[in-house]
Amino acid sequence: MPSQASTSFMPEKLRILSGSSLKVLAMVIMLIDHTASFLLRHYPPAIAPWFQIGSTTYSLYRVMRDVGRAAFPIFCFLLVEGFLHTHDRFKYGRNLLIFACISEIPWNFAQNSTLLYPGKQNVFFTLFLGYLAFCLIEHFEKNAAMQLVSMLVLLTVSYFLKADYGYKGFVFLLIMYWLRSYKPAQAVIGSCWLIYEWKACFAFLSLNMYNGKRGFIQGKWAKYFFYAFYPVHIAILTIIRKMWFGI
Repeated sequence: MPSQASTSFMPEKLRILSGSSLKVLAMVIMLIDHTASFLLRHYPPAIAPWFQIGSTTYSLYRVMRDVGRAAFPIFCFLLVEGFLHTHDRFKYGRNLLIFACISEIPWNFAQNSTLLYPGKQNVFFTLFLGYLAFCLIEHFEKNAAMQLVSMLVLLTVSYFLKADYGYKGFVFLLIMYWLRSYKPAQAVIGSCWLIYEWKACFAFLSLNMYNGKRGFIQGKWAKYFFYAFYPVHIAILTIIRKMWFGI
């Protein structure tokens, strides 16, 4: 199969983003999104209208949330890359599950100011279900019936688990995995699936600027910083919200 970089619809001279660059980009976009979601929606000047296009009124809050839609597709792409290139599939999945559990504490406080909140789980659980799907697709490579059954079971779990992005996020992960070697088709079909969050489709521009290189994030500590950024930044934003707004 051709590599993800070689099938890009971008000309080679524009493929300037390494895996590390995409990680940093995804973290920055996610921080913009969560800053708006957890903080600025409680700050009246941030939700004051700036301009209107059609029936949609834009404010600082709305613009930041729209920008933030691009984070999830990049994280899905990185999950596929990580799964394909990891030296230890078990540790990779274990880390996803551990950080899903760790992240649930700050996530619950951010969502509902409580330690336990069954209404919505954090996105690491969606990514973990995607990882399990990739494993099962490989394991049942020659058994299409078992692949189908496995995917339906995980799809059902994703629906009732109510993790961030839900079953739609799980299906998107399958699209990213199955079309990993056909980037134009991945972009078109992925964008069609994301039409309900069409701003997220802009992520495919950066994904097709991927050059196939690992980049500057290397070593165990750098890897765990990438994992830890999610729960840590949510905890910090939640603390700031409590200090400023008392919520």
